[in-house]
Amino acid sequence: MEKTPRIKKTQSSLVRPIAAFIRQFHLLIFFVVIVGCLSVAVVLINKTLTESADEAYTSSINAGTIDQSTLQKIKSLHTSSKPSPTPALPSGRVNPFSE
Repeated sequence: MEKTPRIKKTQSSLVRPIAAFIRQFHLLIFFVVIVGCLSVAVVLINKTLTESADEAYTSSINAGTIDQSTLQKIKSLHTSSKPSPTPALPSGRVNPFSE
């Protein structure tokens, strides 16, 4: 009346059908899990994109905190309607791309 082999036998009898099922359908199980994960990702992304923001966004940059040197650099930029100035080569150098 040993109970230890009987317990071991019941464990192996439970695992054996599950292992056989996984061995037979492992590729199908893999694709079902992958398609399930992708569909959950699509649903979550769709939900995120269609939700409207409840809170208004407030910037962490305070208005009027730009310094004078940055303002001068911005003003010196040309607009797209003006042609860009031609670059000046340093004196004494030959342009290797001109013939």
